[in-house]
Amino acid sequence: MIYEVSNLAIIIFLFIVGLVLGLSFYFARKTKSASSYYAAGGNIHWAVNGIAFAGDYLSAASFLGICGMIAYSGYDGFLYSIGYLAGWVVALFLVAEPLKKLGKYTFTDALDSRFNSKYIKLAASISTLIVSVFYLIPQMVGAGDLVVPLLGLPHWMGVLIVGSIVIFIVATAGMTSTTYVQFIKGGLLIIFSTVLTIYILNNGFTLTPNENYHKFDKVEASMLNGTDISIANPDYQVKTTRQTGNKTFVKLEKDGTEYWYNMNKKEDKIILEEAIYTTTKSNGEKLYNGAPKSERKFYQVGHLSKIVIDGKEVSKSGPVGPFEFLRIVGNSEVVRFSKNTFQDGDDKVTVWNQNVTSGEKVMKPGLIYKLSKEVGATFWDRMNFLSLMLALFLGTSALPHILIRYYTVSSQRAARKSTIVAIAAIGFFYILTLYMGLGAMINGVLDVESSNMSGPLLAKSFGIGLFSIISAIAFATVLGTVSGLIVASSGAIAHDFIDKYLQVEMTDRGKVKAGKIAAVCVGIFAIILGILFKGMNVSFLVGLAFAVAASANLPSILFLLFWKKTTAKGIASSIFVGIVTSIGIILFSPTMYEKYGLIPKDAPIPLDNPGIISIPLAVITLVVVSLLTQKDNSTKDFSN
Repeated sequence: MIYEVSNLAIIIFLFIVGLVLGLSFYFARKTKSASSYYAAGGNIHWAVNGIAFAGDYLSAASFLGICGMIAYSGYDGFLYSIGYLAGWVVALFLVAEPLKKLGKYTFTDALDSRFNSKYIKLAASISTLIVSVFYLIPQMVGAGDLVVPLLGLPHWMGVLIVGSIVIFIVATAGMTSTTYVQFIKGGLLIIFSTVLTIYILNNGFTLTPNENYHKFDKVEASMLNGTDISIANPDYQVKTTRQTGNKTFVKLEKDGTEYWYNMNKKEDKIILEEAIYTTTKSNGEKLYNGAPKSERKFYQVGHLSKIVIDGKEVSKSGPVGPFEFLRIVGNSEVVRFSKNTFQDGDDKVTVWNQNVTSGEKVMKPGLIYKLSKEVGATFWDRMNFLSLMLALFLGTSALPHILIRYYTVSSQRAARKSTIVAIAAIGFFYILTLYMGLGAMINGVLDVESSNMSGPLLAKSFGIGLFSIISAIAFATVLGTVSGLIVASSGAIAHDFIDKYLQVEMTDRGKVKAGKIAAVCVGIFAIILGILFKGMNVSFLVGLAFAVAASANLPSILFLLFWKKTTAKGIASSIFVGIVTSIGIILFSPTMYEKYGLIPKDAPIPLDNPGIISIPLAVITLVVVSLLTQKDNSTKDFSN
């Protein structure tokens, strides 16, 4: 996509970054003890902590990833919102208060509170680090995506900037600074997402969404001898055809310029519909719709092909209400875009062809997750969907950077009240994601190369000021979430592994120093991974982090709290089995095979989401090992 840099966007971005750094300098002077570094001294007010929970949880996956998935796939993208929110029910009723009672600084503290087991210390610290790294990857990818339109910098520079700022935040003030960064950006994100939704409803519907709207060309054709394509219009010449899957693409020449078209058979006619495309030449040069990037011929897309209001087709509507908006989308037709890649001689061509979809299909499951035989669903399709929902529902209560927030308040009651505030704030925001995603789908703002930019580009269509604010807040969203993740990671390394497992003698000040060094190391690693995973949808990547967390951590938490026969070896074994099976399934999944440059259908495991296999295996392991090691519990007190 081709973006223009705005001076206003740069100013607002610098203001947000300056505010974050200012908070870090302020709280750095007060961060002297391990308690203040890892848990903000347990002095955060429950209301502030509740919004900070929301700020921590509403990450790049929520604003960038979910909005992008809804914009491209309708209701199926919204299923992530439902799954993310549902997970807080488990957190509220099963985890919040007991975990606050058991822990001190980290997730490992809670798991090991009754055992003092080196097995648990090692397993839990490794699990915390792995889950945090999995969650860090999409945040860094989102940061890189944001700086392209915001600052005009390449993706890798965005990853480097956010990594550097966050390393500074965590290495100076730890959890106190992180909490207030999350509080501020959580509040701002909800407020300005509400403003953006109001703009969407006030704008209504139109068949020509903005001044940059590109009207796609259509050409009638016929087949000769069942193979050759014939076009009556002498302005067009057929150059070549390419078959990929069940689609046929035709390269036409008009006025000396070549274009790619998608062939559609409609009744007794053949309609060639213009597509958008990139061409990577054998020498590495990349062309956008046949021209260098500097000629700006690569445009934003996404629009309605038919608007139906009260049974009548119209060309536009006025302002609409929230329920009317959803009803009109369901009755209309949307033009979506499908990606296809193939070789054209020595050149690699990526084509995004138009895909007219009924609003009814957009507003119900099926565009990504096929669940019924009518849409060709297989057994593994259903298992993949069930596995995703299981991971999202169970993963929230097992994310280390979320769990450590319970130690920043003073009591169990405050922990529960914080969770209730978080649920209210997060639930309201996730309702807004449906409007923002659908708004991006119909307003001609989609970047086909990055679904993550749907929300910010939608804001840009309503004015550079709103875009600047939304993008800067989205960047702050990444900062806040990454800060929490690196605090959790540094705690796993310095507090859980070095201090508790290796039993290295350190003063309180030494523990803080070790945490800061660990934060720098994890931050550098996160920067590298963020660059490597460029282009993947951040919500999908976060879903993998949830799957690992639900597999490795949640069985241990719940059985520790509610099954007195749980043993230290049972917990440690369960964690290791959860880690190995979930990551193993992910590494050999169709999506990762595509990332490796291999054919997805050749992947040995047909699941993208491992939870439906890895979670039960972790539970079975915990139960079996615990029953075999009951003598370990003979001296343990489970009364509190």
